[in-house]
Amino acid sequence: MVGAVIFTGHETKVMMNAMNVPSKRSTLERKLDKLILTLFGGLFLMCLIGAIGSGVFIDRKYFYLGLTGKVEDQFNPNNRFVVAILTMFTLITLYSTIIPISLYVSIEMIKFIQCTQFINKDIHMYHVETNTPALARTSNLNEELGQVEYIFSDKTGTLTRNLMEFFKCSIGEEVYGTGMTEIERGSVYRNGLKLDEVKKSATAVHEKGFNFDDARLMRGAWRNERDPETCKEFFRCLAICHTVLPEGDESPEKIAYQAASPDELALVMAAKNFGFFFYRRTPTTIRVRESHVEKMGKIDDVSYEILNVLEFNSTRKRQSVICRYPTGRLVLYCKGADTVIYERLAAGDHSMKKSTREHLENFGSAGLRTLCLAYRDLNSELYESWNEKFIQAKSSIRDRERKLDEVAELIEKDLILIGSTAIEDKLQEGVPLCIETLSRAGIKIWVLTGDKMETAINIAYACSLINNSMKQFIISSETDAIREVESRGDPVEIARIIRDSVKEDLKRCLEEARQCLQTVAGPKLALIIDGKCLMYALDPNLRVSLLNLSLNCSAVVCCRVSPLQKAQVTSMVKKGARKITLSIGDGANDVSMIQAAHVGVGISGLEGMQAVMASDFAIAQFRFLTDLLLVHGRWSYLRLCKVITYFFYKNLTFTLTQFWFTFQTGFSGQRFYDDWFQSLYNVIFTALPVIIVGLFDKDVSASLSKKHPELYKEGIRNMFFKWRVVAVWAFFSFYQSLIFYYFTVTASRNGHNPSGKIFGLWDVSTMAFTCVVVTVNLRLLLSCNSITRWHHFSIAGSIIAWFLFIFIYSGVMTQYDRQENIFYVIYVLMSTFYFYLVLLLVPIVALLGDFIYQGVQRWFFPYDYQIVQEMHRHVPEETSRPDYLEIENHLTPEEQRSHAIAQLPRETSKHTGFAFDSPGYESFFASQQGVFAPQKAWDVARRASMRSQPRTSKT
Repeated sequence: MVGAVIFTGHETKVMMNAMNVPSKRSTLERKLDKLILTLFGGLFLMCLIGAIGSGVFIDRKYFYLGLTGKVEDQFNPNNRFVVAILTMFTLITLYSTIIPISLYVSIEMIKFIQCTQFINKDIHMYHVETNTPALARTSNLNEELGQVEYIFSDKTGTLTRNLMEFFKCSIGEEVYGTGMTEIERGSVYRNGLKLDEVKKSATAVHEKGFNFDDARLMRGAWRNERDPETCKEFFRCLAICHTVLPEGDESPEKIAYQAASPDELALVMAAKNFGFFFYRRTPTTIRVRESHVEKMGKIDDVSYEILNVLEFNSTRKRQSVICRYPTGRLVLYCKGADTVIYERLAAGDHSMKKSTREHLENFGSAGLRTLCLAYRDLNSELYESWNEKFIQAKSSIRDRERKLDEVAELIEKDLILIGSTAIEDKLQEGVPLCIETLSRAGIKIWVLTGDKMETAINIAYACSLINNSMKQFIISSETDAIREVESRGDPVEIARIIRDSVKEDLKRCLEEARQCLQTVAGPKLALIIDGKCLMYALDPNLRVSLLNLSLNCSAVVCCRVSPLQKAQVTSMVKKGARKITLSIGDGANDVSMIQAAHVGVGISGLEGMQAVMASDFAIAQFRFLTDLLLVHGRWSYLRLCKVITYFFYKNLTFTLTQFWFTFQTGFSGQRFYDDWFQSLYNVIFTALPVIIVGLFDKDVSASLSKKHPELYKEGIRNMFFKWRVVAVWAFFSFYQSLIFYYFTVTASRNGHNPSGKIFGLWDVSTMAFTCVVVTVNLRLLLSCNSITRWHHFSIAGSIIAWFLFIFIYSGVMTQYDRQENIFYVIYVLMSTFYFYLVLLLVPIVALLGDFIYQGVQRWFFPYDYQIVQEMHRHVPEETSRPDYLEIENHLTPEEQRSHAIAQLPRETSKHTGFAFDSPGYESFFASQQGVFAPQKAWDVARRASMRSQPRTSKT
């Protein structure tokens, strides 16, 4: 036996942690289902009226019906109940056109084109630096983007760049690092103070992952500090406690690190610059090149034996490594969040703990990400006994993760605090402006992060989520009373005190919020709550209070939260408030939050593609939310509302003309229209114009949508798909159907064809159907906000298609054709003055009511977008073509090539589970498109391997 592979297939961690992707349907689709049920109710009512009328009307006294003698059950006056039942089934087939079956097909087609042609190809959502366009991963939720009221956002990698740089640190009781963060600069400017430019020292270093300036630690100067031994432990913890892999030459200038997170990379880079250069890893050892340890200028290569690695996860919030020095010393190094590290520190040394906590708060106030570092010396007996338990837990088949955590708790205690690190993660470009724009649009933004409260608050200030004019409610577990209880270590008492504290804080904040909301010009409200308090606030007894307080706040910041809590908060608003929610994140810890919201948006950042793969839409930068929501989301909502209501209108209008005819035929179920008219009405004669409206109609341009974000509030309030709007369309359907039927029937009573005969049923029905087709297509023009050549082409084409069809259909008859009544009808009609008069007057009279209603509504009760239209009526309308098609006009030659490569077709990989799988034949497709792209190594290798494979004959 060479080897064995275990935990494969469905037993892998990925497969066992996989969960079913939730099926999401938009709110508009759910309301559409209610409308369809209403139409079914209307269909049943119309059929019931016809069935009752048929049972009442049927009688032998109408001699011309020929009901004497033996007749069919459907027309037997002796059994009126059977007549009514059979007539009802007949009318169901006759009135079935009221149900818009083709509506769902049209909507799916519109949504698909919106995603592939508009969202995916929008140059305003294309990120040049990473060569990443926007990606719509589903077409079910386009219109949902136009109704979002709450956004739940991660911080790291979503609001920030996720480019971590080691910036400051605290060792012993001393703070090192003299730089100033963007958050600190913003705070200075907010307070109206001037900022003097600080010159960097000669020892300052700025490279990827490291931006540090303090001569006291650089180039071995730490040996002259008050506590050099603590500095040495600090640097060794940075160099040893990690899972980073080195690549390339073993020199500080050329080595490259592969890290699980940017934070780890920044810490290892810091160790390298401080003189503790990690350059080699084997399964059991780590080699570190240490400088200036024994004496200044001396360099030693030290090999540390790695005995155990206690990995980081979102529950533990810490990572530990047990190593053996060459001298035989056993040490446990631990780094993690300050909350979990402080719980596991040894008793005593209160001065160190207090000063480090103050340093952490100062770092958090500067918007820095903090970690605490600690260590523990172990003896051989203690380690050996613990290691046996660790091996048993690691080899267990069931509950292995839980058992490993329990074993780790046994040794991760009595730690000695070394210090803390502070890493800067700068804001993404355009985040403050984006959040301000979304806030003006009526969208409330919540930030859910695992960072410290001070860091989260300052990031919220920096991105304009919170400002000084807001009244802030802070619910924190970092109070003196809670700290005092935590120092005693009784978990039951700690839980009781925190629960009571959260309950009182929620009650107090809710009362203050109500008082502020009662004032005319009260300040906006903001809520800041940490993870411990949130855990108790999400309890069923306190959840309602938390929800009421949160919904009254313009901004909410939840810090120190776990991935599960992110999903719980999202679900609380989604289900408790019944508001449309959107979650956006970039990492695996955001997947549960993304899947819990109505709409999930993933950012393709530096933390992998887990968030993107779980999302509904993917973008490269947070600022692209402005275009995704205010432009594409709003347009999609408006267009689909118009498509749905128009479908409802045209089907109801067509069916009601048949319904009125039923009253003239004794409720017998006689059809008014030819079968082919009824079959092709939705398929050909009215199909294309409504699709064109669903694709190209827009009330205002993209730039005006972003200039006036308040327009988005109409979607939040669902102004265009309320029952009131449906009732207006239904009223005009009722009115126009009466015009179509009674106008044509009444006008035809005294009409004659050239041979002197009066018009028959098929003459009148053909005339009425012609009026219906012309009117409903022209009605669509009245509801359009913008009319393009595609509108003209589709509407004119639909009307012409009707005339071409009727010319051919009524001009040809075979011996197998049962529709001999339609033969030559259109030619007879068009030879009379009646046809042209009715064709002119009926659409005018039918559309007159709509015209007057829309005029009165626009003048006296205008929508917000109509006001903006009037404000910019004389401004030339911008075309959308350069935004989508002529992308190269907006880019430099290098950016043109980058974007062209991004749009190339890609081969679907057959080895999607392999970590280093090829992304496709970019260079081949590029050459086909005339775009230069350099050959990739995997292209050459894969082509060579494919040529070397023997061909198999197909049988």
